[in-house]
Amino acid sequence: MIEFTWLNISLIIGAGFLAGFINTLAGSGSLITVPLLIFMGLPANIANATNRVMILLTNIVGVSSFRQQKVFKLKDSIWLSLPAIVGAIIGALIAVDINEEIMTKIIGGLMVFLLITIIYKPQKWLKDIEAKTEKKFKFWQYILMFFVGLYGGFIQIGVGVFILSGLVLSCGFDLVKANAVKLFIILMYTIFALGIFIYNGQVNFIAGFLLAAGSMIGSFIATRVAVEWGPKFVRIILLTVVIVAIVKLLGIYEFITNLF
Repeated sequence: MIEFTWLNISLIIGAGFLAGFINTLAGSGSLITVPLLIFMGLPANIANATNRVMILLTNIVGVSSFRQQKVFKLKDSIWLSLPAIVGAIIGALIAVDINEEIMTKIIGGLMVFLLITIIYKPQKWLKDIEAKTEKKFKFWQYILMFFVGLYGGFIQIGVGVFILSGLVLSCGFDLVKANAVKLFIILMYTIFALGIFIYNGQVNFIAGFLLAAGSMIGSFIATRVAVEWGPKFVRIILLTVVIVAIVKLLGIYEFITNLF
């Protein structure tokens, strides 16, 4: 278990701040927080569950801030969040007992594909906020959100990147608005996923609230940055996050260090 010294508390809050900022602009902030919790003494399943406290509270701040800036319409987000909620409930039930190592490698491979997509078709990611405020979604787009929720309920790490990709490339959102919709979808399904983890006694609330304290501040700042600096800046952050995720999830960093 974690020893809550002043140093550890500071590290947890600092990691939460970075994760909140990164999650709001792109995703995969949990690549920082989950390994930190494990390093400090939490079992992997407890760290995975505890991280959801941060996700829930951070996304409340992010969604509220984006709504104040009139970046997205709630109706679009609600319809897309419903299949994600169903998927997340199933994913969380699976995550209670399953080993995540193989899944992590699969996600690392998918990140490589996303990196190629972001580089190869930059115009898809850099368009301006569309004037049309209401969208009609196709059935397969709801299915896509179901599988995103399934993965998010299971492990969470990297889910923001996949939601962004789905919203930008298949649903036609611009990158800034997609970030706002992404936060709402994750917020909605995290309520149910976190409830399952709490029921199974897998949440360390002290660590979770410390992460959330830093993360909410990071999220608030990131929403302002996203709107003021626009899609080009957000795409740079997204590219950076995806590359780091690939290095981490596929074990490239460990492979290189073992060579030397």
